Amino acid sequence: MGLVAFTGNRFLADETLRDTLAARGLSPRELPRLGGEDVTAEQLGPHLSPGLFGDGGVIVDFEGLKPDKALLELLAGAGVTVAVLDEAPPATRLKVYEKSGEVIASPTPSKPGDVTGWVVGRAKKQKLPLDRAAATYLAEVFGADLAGIAGEMNKLALLGGPLGREEVARVVGREPPGDSFAMLGAATAGRPSEALTQLRRLLASGEDPFRLMGAVVWQYSLIARCVALLQEEGRVTEAAAATRLGAKPYPVKKALEVARRLNETRIRGHLTRILDADLAMKRGQDADAALERLIIQLSV
Repeated sequence: MGLVAFTGNRFLADETLRDTLAARGLSPRELPRLGGEDVTAEQLGPHLSPGLFGDGGVIVDFEGLKPDKALLELLAGAGVTVAVLDEAPPATRLKVYEKSGEVIASPTPSKPGDVTGWVVGRAKKQKLPLDRAAATYLAEVFGADLAGIAGEMNKLALLGGPLGREEVARVVGREPPGDSFAMLGAATAGRPSEALTQLRRLLASGEDPFRLMGAVVWQYSLIARCVALLQEEGRVTEAAAATRLGAKPYPVKKALEVARRLNETRIRGHLTRILDADLAMKRGQDADAALERLIIQLSV
């Protein structure tokens, strides 16, 4: 008995809730589940006392709700197991949960590598013969949509044999979204075909070309600052560069990867080409064509 709050990523929290209740001998499917307008003292009251056969339980979903102190105290004093699904409770509500019961957090994997790791772990749990390249593909096309990934993995479980990236891509049928840093990285490394592929994926996904140009300008300004920093320091760690430049670690890491292939002369030439492309777009030239031309020029 008692109150158990499940916080964090909604999909993971809901899944953890069901697993936890099952481990305590309760069937999540058979328990009443209240959400929205049903989460009131009047509606909850009949479910908060043990039945004839001992401990019962209730699942309370706080999505879109702001429960008051009286309701929280009612749940905390229940004579049955109360499982609360509350993705991001404020500090005051979290303290009530911690004082009155138990909090089980399920944070969302925040980086592509973290999502890939989650897919790999889930595949092992399901005994799904999914290799890491295929897991990376799922992380690329779905991002933090863990429910979407889980649904595809359930479909893949019906197939036999090892599942590589190509097999999974054929089943899922989705192109990975473009990555503007990967686009610039490929361009500066002299791989125009790969850079154009990234650009076309970005445009196909609905990215506005002017907004994309703005991202290129911002990213190249950071790259230029990284080039200057490397010339000044010789070698610099990603953490030190982020501190010096006053930027977040991930974009600095990506900018340094590009900057290490450039020097002052090349970066000045690239910035001139970016300015020319930006002016061309603003003067009414075909925006997509201007971007493609720019990416080819950056690849030279």
